[in-house]
Amino acid sequence: MIRFIYADQLAQYPILADSMFRDRADQFKNRLHWDVTVNERGWELDEYDAINPLYVIWEEANGRHGGSMRTLPTLGRTMTAEHFRHITHGVEIASPFIWECTRFCLSPTATQSVAPALLLAGCEMGLRFGLEQAVGVFNARMPRIYARIGWCPEVIGTDGDGRDGISVGLWNITEEARAEIARRSGLPLGLVAYWFDASFNAYLPEQVAA
Repeated sequence: MIRFIYADQLAQYPILADSMFRDRADQFKNRLHWDVTVNERGWELDEYDAINPLYVIWEEANGRHGGSMRTLPTLGRTMTAEHFRHITHGVEIASPFIWECTRFCLSPTATQSVAPALLLAGCEMGLRFGLEQAVGVFNARMPRIYARIGWCPEVIGTDGDGRDGISVGLWNITEEARAEIARRSGLPLGLVAYWFDASFNAYLPEQVAA
């Protein structure tokens, strides 16, 4: 299932948090060899984890991390503005209608349904929050994953060549995009809506009917 969890709520999910940050260390430090910091607990953390981002996390049946991404409003501090502005040709992307998505991470044991579930959940979140676009930084292996899922970004710029390339892109958040991801993945739209409502303690349809 998907959980939407702010950083200051992670203490309520210790197994989920521990396995998420360890999986991030494995993916970004060990496999991709990015210049990231891993602490004494084996967690990959940076300064943006300290400003209460909203995480979108796939939780496995055993309570462990299956996949995740980190989101932040672009009116505050973002990786795109502070570290990758050279890729956006010096333009700062800051709007109440655009959020940043970073640290897209999959557990080594994640099934093929986890990546589309995360993107579908991100699109659902954007529509619920009244957003128009998401901005993100991604490496060269990700475009084929986005294409398979059915939600491709507009690439603003790229730094580096081939497998070492890092790009910044913008995703349009629309009902059509949400429907296409759901169609390709086979995930019911009602399910991701349920996950969102449950995370934010909203009234579910059956509760209202009762």
